[in-house]
Amino acid sequence: MADYLSDTSSENELNGRNAEDASYSELSTIPDSLLPRAKEIRALKLDHNDILMIPPSISLFVNLLSLDLSNNHIKHIPKELVSLRNLRTLLVKSNGMTCAAIPKDFGRLSSLEVLNCSGNIFETIPPQFTELSKLKFLYLGGNRISELPNSIRNMHRLEVLYLGGNRLTEVPAEIGQLHYLSSLTLCDNQIQSIPPTLVHLRNLQSLSLHNNQISTLPPEIVRLNLSELSLRNNPLVNKFVQDMTYEPPTLLELSGRVIKIEKVKYSKEDLPNNLRKYLSSAQRCVNSKCKGVYFTSRVEHVKFVDFCGKYRLPLLQFLCSPQCRTSPAVYHSSSDTETDEDEAVANAKLRRVLLG
Repeated sequence: MADYLSDTSSENELNGRNAEDASYSELSTIPDSLLPRAKEIRALKLDHNDILMIPPSISLFVNLLSLDLSNNHIKHIPKELVSLRNLRTLLVKSNGMTCAAIPKDFGRLSSLEVLNCSGNIFETIPPQFTELSKLKFLYLGGNRISELPNSIRNMHRLEVLYLGGNRLTEVPAEIGQLHYLSSLTLCDNQIQSIPPTLVHLRNLQSLSLHNNQISTLPPEIVRLNLSELSLRNNPLVNKFVQDMTYEPPTLLELSGRVIKIEKVKYSKEDLPNNLRKYLSSAQRCVNSKCKGVYFTSRVEHVKFVDFCGKYRLPLLQFLCSPQCRTSPAVYHSSSDTETDEDEAVANAKLRRVLLG
C-alpha cells in the first residue's frame, strides 16, 4: 500500500477554484501574492520546492483543509501552523525533520485526519501525534524509528498506520488497542516477534510484515480476517519453505519401501549384508491411516501434546510423504483433544497464507 492518502474533501478542493498549486516552483517561502486571498484558499500545494522554513504568515490561511509541504528543506514546524484548526491533511514528507521539529502544542490540530511524515529522520513517534484526537491516517515510513511509545494506544481513531522502512525490533502490545485499524505496515524493519494482542484488531484487513527477522508468529494471528498478509523474507517463512521441501525417494528407497510394505521375504543368500542392513533401518510412518515406511526421504511433522495437564510440548514426528502431512489422520488421532483439532485447522490455514 502506498504511503500517501489524500483526504477526499481536500482532494476536491485541489481541483476547485479554492486550491493553489505551487509545486515545483523553486520557491523559498510562501509567495506574498497568496496572502491577500489566504482566507479563501482551502488547499495549498507547496511540495518540491526549496522552502527552508514556514513563515508565520501561514496562520492567515485559517480555512485551509489541506497543506502539502513535502520534498522541501523544512527543519521546523512553527507554532503558527497549529492555529489552522480546520486543517485535515498535512503532508511534510522528505524534509529531513527530527522529532524536535514538532511544536509541543501540535496536538491542538483537532481536525487533522491525515498526517504524512515519511522520509524524515524521526527516531520515535512524537508524543504530540498521539494527542491528535481525530487522526485516521498516519504515515511514518522511511524514518529511523527504533521503538514505539506505549502511548500509541491513545490513537483510537487510526485506520491506517504505515511504519515500513524503520528500525523497529519489537511492537508494543498496546497496538492491539487500535480497534479501528484496517491497515498496518511494518515491513522492512528488524522486528523479531509480533504481540498476540493483534488478535483484537478485528477490522484489520492488511498486515505487511515482509523483510523482518520474525521467526515465530502468535497462533492468535489466524483468527484475524485478513485479506492481505505479507511475510516474505522472514526466517519464519524461509524455514517453513525449507521444511516443506521434500526430496523424492531414490530408486533404492522406493525398492526398499515395496519390500517392507509388501512384506517380501528375503534371506542372507538373496541380498548382500549392506542391503539387508539398509532394509532393517526402515521406519514406520506415524500416520495411522498410512501403511508406508521411509528410510532417508521423510517429511517433518510437529505435533503438540499435553504434558502433566499443564504444558503443551512440541513432539517431532516423521511422515513418509507430503501427502501424509495434509492427511486429516495426522491431525485427528483418537487421543487428540478439541483444542488439538482447532489448532490443526488454524495451522493449516496459516500454511495456506504463508505459501499462497
